[in-house]
Amino acid sequence: MTRLALLGQEPGDIETVSALLQDATLRLADVGYDRKARRLALLVNRYRRETPAPSRIRCALRLEAVAAVQRAGWPADAHAVTVILSLAMDGDWLVITCAGGIALRAQLEVIELVLEDMGEPWATSRVPDHG
Repeated sequence: MTRLALLGQEPGDIETVSALLQDATLRLADVGYDRKARRLALLVNRYRRETPAPSRIRCALRLEAVAAVQRAGWPADAHAVTVILSLAMDGDWLVITCAGGIALRAQLEVIELVLEDMGEPWATSRVPDHG
């Protein structure tokens, strides 16, 4: 089994990471910001489009050199689950847009992100449908 591991350091890399994370499920309790280390991390269940059989895998997105983090539409329930729709740059902010009006913004001093699969994938019968 091949695990995905990517390093992004240029604006075009954000588009690639956005495509890979589209439809990933995110439990809001799995978002952590370490202000001292200037690191934002998200643990998601990524839908694997690169394989013929529908599957998901646990995946970590780590952003480095983060000066600030802002949340919008964040529900009171920390265990709520949402779906990532896209990642995009807005000036020096990386905006992670999720379903249900939920968003997360990270002010980046430089673009430095790591996307890495962890563990083993599992089959799923829930295939994202944008039709």
